[in-house]
Amino acid sequence: MSTATYDTAPTGNSAGVNPVQRLWRRELEHYPEEGRRFFLLGVVVLATVILYYENYIGGAVATQLLSDLHMSFGYYVHILVVANAVGAVASLAAGLSDRVGRANLVAYGLLITGAITLFAIPHVHSKFALGVWTVLLGVVEGIILVATPALVRDFSPQLGRASAMGFWTLGPVVGSLVVSQVSSHTLKAHPDWQYQFKLCGVVGLVVWLLALVFLRELAPRIRDQLMVSLNDRALIEARAKGLDLEAALARPWQRVLTPGIIASALSISVFLLGYYTAVAFFPIFFQTVQGFTADQANGLLNYYWASNAVSLIVAGALSDRLRVRKPFMLVGGIGAAVFSILIYNRTTHTDTSYRAWAIILMGVGIYGGLAFATWMASFTETVEEKSPALIAHGLAVWGWLLRVVVAVSFLVLPLVINSVTPLVENGAEVKAAAARQADILPTVLAHKDFLNGISAKYPGAVPDDVAKTVVETVGAPVAIKLQDPAVKKDLALLGSTGTKVQAAQAKSPKQWRHWFLICLLGQIVFLPMVFLLSGPWSVRKARQQAEEHERAVAEEMARLRVAQPA
Repeated sequence: MSTATYDTAPTGNSAGVNPVQRLWRRELEHYPEEGRRFFLLGVVVLATVILYYENYIGGAVATQLLSDLHMSFGYYVHILVVANAVGAVASLAAGLSDRVGRANLVAYGLLITGAITLFAIPHVHSKFALGVWTVLLGVVEGIILVATPALVRDFSPQLGRASAMGFWTLGPVVGSLVVSQVSSHTLKAHPDWQYQFKLCGVVGLVVWLLALVFLRELAPRIRDQLMVSLNDRALIEARAKGLDLEAALARPWQRVLTPGIIASALSISVFLLGYYTAVAFFPIFFQTVQGFTADQANGLLNYYWASNAVSLIVAGALSDRLRVRKPFMLVGGIGAAVFSILIYNRTTHTDTSYRAWAIILMGVGIYGGLAFATWMASFTETVEEKSPALIAHGLAVWGWLLRVVVAVSFLVLPLVINSVTPLVENGAEVKAAAARQADILPTVLAHKDFLNGISAKYPGAVPDDVAKTVVETVGAPVAIKLQDPAVKKDLALLGSTGTKVQAAQAKSPKQWRHWFLICLLGQIVFLPMVFLLSGPWSVRKARQQAEEHERAVAEEMARLRVAQPA
């Protein structure tokens, strides 16, 4: 530990800032007391929840979007690819928040996303316009993806970091849960996809007002130091006056772009492929492959997100209590892989029950939360070993790699799964037509060639002797129904489009299975990378390190008191 002497606290200029200036001058010159610290963490988590609610709402109504905007599944996926690609660049640029701060990026970013969600997207009339606004959302999301966990780290000492990161991770998870809860309870009453975006946008702007008024961040001299426990607060404020910010921020990319940080960030990115598949495509999968309705598909995801949310909090609290991260990451990674194997296995079994899918999704959610909450804590602690002043740069590396992985994987996805478009565009109407004609369909199919020959030879009125032959062949009730224009229309649809839908339905489960295998492999890749992160495996070793740190802090504070004039 340093033997230098410091002033007792930094000299700030916050006292002269009026309430209006506080809307952009947000720095706190002193580490906040517990009540305010928890409130600020709560604002950050709420902002993250709403951001991801806005970012994920499209997945809940994807089938309606594709149908209404005459958009192929491939086109929809390419929109997500471009959004993630520009989001990757934005995440990298957000590393500059180590210099310019984080709070304003979050507060005013929420204004942009709320306005786009409420005023822009519900009024698009083309797939290109939807793409443009979705990409703009991706830019802002990429920035806030870095800024919000950086804020959480700033307000969280290491001994409470996993709990704090567990709460931060509630942002995307609870955002997803809100999407599935709201859509599963409102789609029947409001089947138009625009309603979902409007509701989401209103909520987003309400949360923006809250962040605008209340969100704050630590002054650089405070946040750019390592804080192991809340007992370090007095020492950190004493050191702040003499901290050389330029030296702390020097050569940022060279210091964080290390093999260990890059490999760890890449491994969690491929681990999360299953999560991003669930967000964007599970409603489509459960509707087109497993045969559930839109509200049932989104209702299934409630089990996933709710179990994941509980797991994040419990895992974070246990990790902080035991003061280790790696065992939780390893157990979580193995458990998530086991349940992903079950998804892989059940995909081709289209008779799998709603209850069985709910149990499987809960398993993935529980073990995924166990791994991710503790990974976030361990990753930020690994970056702190390089420099506590470069947290946003380290998170920017992760945000960039995450978005690149998602963009590349979504670019590949339509090549693996090419059966979705006919199922989304025509599956529902083909299914409805088949249901309406269920009583005559077996007979029509049994005499398909005969009836097609009659239709081709006599496109208009059928001669009486031929009509008599038709009656003798298919029976009078069927022959009578075949003269009905509505029946003819349904049978024509089943003849022209039904074959394509049937072929897509036959190959779709196997194609989804191939994709789920890719997601499973990503989870397996994550497991050995756990060993690259900092921190002990042993609870005993972790406790010893914490005790040694407390003694070092007490000794330095004692030296400071001696050095201070009476």
